[in-house]
Amino acid sequence: MNNTMDLVPENNTLLAAIDLGSNSFRLEIGRLDSGHIERVEYLKEAVRQGGDLDENRNLTPESMERGVRCLARFGERLQGFDTANVRAVATQTLREANNRDVFIKAAKKALGFEVEVISGVEEARLIYQGVSRFLPQSDEKRLVVDIGGRSTEFILGQGFTSTQTTSLHVGSVAWSLKHFANGEYTEKAFSRAEISAESIFETLGTHFNRKHWEIAYGASGTIGAVADVLAQYGRPANTVTKEGLQWLKAELLRTRSVDRLRLNGLKEDRKPVIAGGLSVLIAVFDVLKIETMQAAKGALRHGLLYDMIAREDVMLDLRNASVKRLAKKFNVDETQAHAVADVAEKLFDKATETINFAAGERQAHTRKLRWAALLHEIGGMISPVDAHLHGAYILEHAEPLGFSQNELHCLSLLILGHRSKLKKLEADFSDYLFVLQLLCLRLAVILCHARKKPNLRGVQLMYQAHHIRLHLPSAWANKYPQSYYLLEEEMMGWQKINWQVRIILY
Repeated sequence: MNNTMDLVPENNTLLAAIDLGSNSFRLEIGRLDSGHIERVEYLKEAVRQGGDLDENRNLTPESMERGVRCLARFGERLQGFDTANVRAVATQTLREANNRDVFIKAAKKALGFEVEVISGVEEARLIYQGVSRFLPQSDEKRLVVDIGGRSTEFILGQGFTSTQTTSLHVGSVAWSLKHFANGEYTEKAFSRAEISAESIFETLGTHFNRKHWEIAYGASGTIGAVADVLAQYGRPANTVTKEGLQWLKAELLRTRSVDRLRLNGLKEDRKPVIAGGLSVLIAVFDVLKIETMQAAKGALRHGLLYDMIAREDVMLDLRNASVKRLAKKFNVDETQAHAVADVAEKLFDKATETINFAAGERQAHTRKLRWAALLHEIGGMISPVDAHLHGAYILEHAEPLGFSQNELHCLSLLILGHRSKLKKLEADFSDYLFVLQLLCLRLAVILCHARKKPNLRGVQLMYQAHHIRLHLPSAWANKYPQSYYLLEEEMMGWQKINWQVRIILY
């Protein structure tokens, strides 16, 4: 496989990052200058999709319309940008939304670029990447906390490297709706909100306690908003303290409701969710025994920008390491996994010889197939019979670093499909590249059924206009009768979903 990687973008290249958050959508445009990214433009709109999941966990038509209109405005600004220099990611609200695929399709059309749904752990990694770029370089052990609209991320790290990441389903929008829905501030409401958040944060255990970090930093919306207000009332700039949190809580209780709330430094779009965010932040301070937190400048969108200028091999190493870690954790037979991966890769290379790929596209599809092959038996530790079902579930929920949820879903489908009946597989069989990936994985599993690397001399796989031909030497059927039988059964399975896959003996 060709592992040649593209270099980072050239100086003066414009890069754009879009963060589809639960409370706001943000667009950050920066210009690359010798490894540093200078801000060119920043746009933010309070879309508040996090407050518009209905009882079935679907985004309402109104919230989807608000989001699409916002992205259409962002898209107009991004006309002329190279696709390699734009990255858009969605977080907790779209992780939860059952109809996210409907919105993502409309969002892509409005924005003009792909929109990824990333896992909570990947979000945390990117947040740390953004925060660390705006801090003085030192060996200090850092705790970074980011309270979003529907999730809160906790990260430990040093320098530019995160060492521990967790994402929990607690956020300013969710807590405001749950505990302050009528807009009234009472002692009882704050108490319930804080206790509710603490009960979830206690699941962090000892991983984030005081011995693991020296300085606490707060990223993004809620913490930045609280720090801005406290600075207006005589507290140190960019600093949040326990005393300051209790003072702010007392101020909200004194005003009694959001309608009467008047605080210097508090922006209008933050007012509806400040009570929920404040209660969550107080719970963070209490559970992690924090006395002082510094408001950090970097955020998720900055992490996206710096991720784009990292060498591709750095990101590839991260994903490769995640795959290796998963395989080891679930006791995968490494020899068999690599045999299947090698065969699947060779078949895919043969099948795609006549396809004109964009630069780097063939390698990207081949890597995805290889990762799926290396992990196709991770469910076997739970049940050898239903290994494909358990493997797909594990991959959807393991949140390995470096992968978007779109990528994980594709890998999960490949793992599920390597043994499933094709008719039962809920996949897009009009996507010929996915079909070729799945077929190559299934064929590789068959050819390696004896748990040893097969002889592929003379074996060819050819694709043309939805017709696939597996060419085998004439003596092959007699020499490998069990493999040939399994291949014939495989051909019949593809016919049931109207794909013409045939064996040709020559």
